Amino acid sequence: MMNLMHWRMLVAIADTRNITRAAEHVGMTQSGASQALALLEDVLGIQLFVRENRQTLPTAVGVHVIEQARVMLQALETIRATADAARDIQRGTIRLASFPMVLATFLPPLLRQFNQLYPGIQVVALEVSDSEVEALLGAGLVDLGVVLNPPPERNAGMLGRDTWVAVLPMAHPLARGNHEHGLRLEALVGQPFVLATGGCSVNARSLAADAGLALLDVRVEVREWGSAFALVRENVGVTLVPEMTLPANRKGLRVLPLAVPVHREFALVATPLREPSAAVQALLAMLHPAAL
Repeated sequence: MMNLMHWRMLVAIADTRNITRAAEHVGMTQSGASQALALLEDVLGIQLFVRENRQTLPTAVGVHVIEQARVMLQALETIRATADAARDIQRGTIRLASFPMVLATFLPPLLRQFNQLYPGIQVVALEVSDSEVEALLGAGLVDLGVVLNPPPERNAGMLGRDTWVAVLPMAHPLARGNHEHGLRLEALVGQPFVLATGGCSVNARSLAADAGLALLDVRVEVREWGSAFALVRENVGVTLVPEMTLPANRKGLRVLPLAVPVHREFALVATPLREPSAAVQALLAMLHPAAL
């Protein structure tokens, strides 16, 4: 029965042109090498070498078989190198901080895929606010954190993108009529307002400030998006929320885009206090290979 030693011996004979030297090269006896070559030729049903002037030279078909044997042995070396490179990330723990919405929506399918690829790596997810994410990253208490709108220099692994939308009571004056081109932010911030934060410092108040505006009449401030929608239904005020937070049941609500769209991006960023571990690099590479 043929095995890898037979193929290594075959290539060694081609390289040394001598069965004795080939046997020494692969760690076989001269008689063992001769028997191995005879077995190969018998199994394949072809003559691989001829003996001429004290040299062992390949036949025409032997040349082709030897070429394929080299390819096979090189493929084996590549497999071994791949396994050696992956050995460092077969075990480990990644501490990951995220604010609630991303932890509940974007991250679960990502972490399921990562667990399938790297079952030995444990990901410990912490639910915090976005400002706390930055604090934990800055202190090196987590390996990765979900960051909003990261600048290019942070070398982030992108998770997704979302758009802010206005949500009004169905009977609100601004909810009536055709808003084909969207609702102007200036008109929205002047209304009685339900400020929803979702545990993030980036919210309607900060968006208004970025546009040189201010919320003039905040009636209620809540953390949970669901609470904001309930209050809007009760005509307490209008609100501005990420589109992905909208409820499946929108009865009593009018959802309108902004005339000038405002987007936000989510990304995973590594702590700057240490080089990313092999496990962290694997997770970032799964998101965005060019990031590394």
